Amino acid sequence: MNDIVNEAEDLDELAGTTRPPLLIERGKTHGSFEDNAIISQSIKRMLRAAPGWESLTDIEREAMDMIALKFSRILSGRSLEKQHWEDVVGYAKLIEERCI
Repeated sequence: MNDIVNEAEDLDELAGTTRPPLLIERGKTHGSFEDNAIISQSIKRMLRAAPGWESLTDIEREAMDMIALKFSRILSGRSLEKQHWEDVVGYAKLIEERCI
């Protein structure tokens, strides 16, 4: 975890800027934005390539996109951050409620 904070501080030094406290805190739990983008977009490409993607509703697709983002945070940030897992369950629950 300290590596994430140090990475953010190192980037700030190089850029001659100071990150807002919110971004520093999110970096500790979510990992770097760059890592998240790479992982999340990779998962989303895989989902979109699946045969069933086109038959999903926009609501189902959005839930899967959000779950992909949460998975990327789990993989690049603090994996046992409870909120990440609660969010995955929450998005899945929203779709479950629509099932017949």
